[in-house]
Amino acid sequence: MDDRVIAEQIDYYRQRAGEYDDFWARSGQYALPPDQLSAWRADAREAMEAVQAWAPGGDVLELACGTGLWTQALSATASSVHAVDAAPEMIALNVARHYRSGAPSGRVNYERADLFSWAPVRDSADGVFFGYWHSHVPDELLAAFWHTVGVALRPGGTVMLVDSAPRPDAEHDDDSAFAARHERRTLRDGRRYGVVKRYWSPERLQETLAALGWGARTRTTTHGMILLADVTRSR
Repeated sequence: MDDRVIAEQIDYYRQRAGEYDDFWARSGQYALPPDQLSAWRADAREAMEAVQAWAPGGDVLELACGTGLWTQALSATASSVHAVDAAPEMIALNVARHYRSGAPSGRVNYERADLFSWAPVRDSADGVFFGYWHSHVPDELLAAFWHTVGVALRPGGTVMLVDSAPRPDAEHDDDSAFAARHERRTLRDGRRYGVVKRYWSPERLQETLAALGWGARTRTTTHGMILLADVTRSR
């Protein structure tokens, strides 16, 4: 993967920070018809409840922490959350959300870093979480990324990820529906950026992680809009 692609992806999320939450709220360009909006909201609640049920009580590492939607949920039970993101604009919004929530001020600490070159402290996390990040990891960097996760995770620790699910009508035998691609994204002001995106099916994600030495329980939410995975080391 050309380094310029990764740099452009980081720049996109820096510029998108102020409108990122529109996706979760399904407002603006992400608005849905009423029937789909109802299904999305149900799936979003299901995903959040799954994260809250998973969240360990010890030290949590959150990768690509974004605006803090998941950070807030994780910090409710964790003794500490180390939140990492490449975009300072995302971190600023995350900090603001955290303090508005009234959570203890010292429970979350932040680090700005490109996750493709960042090295964690070994055995520093009881749990590792990333929401809507795994689908942006290029295929050729996937093994290295999961090695990084493994370095951070303490023995007996677990990983959870939340991400985009494939379109419900995507055929699972159609490789083009699941292959990594270079997508063009448009901001409100019309600027366009390229990002890496891969729509994992539960089955393909499970198979890929198994080959990398991880065991995973994978599924989509009830209406098939969100991908969930609980992951542990298998070797």
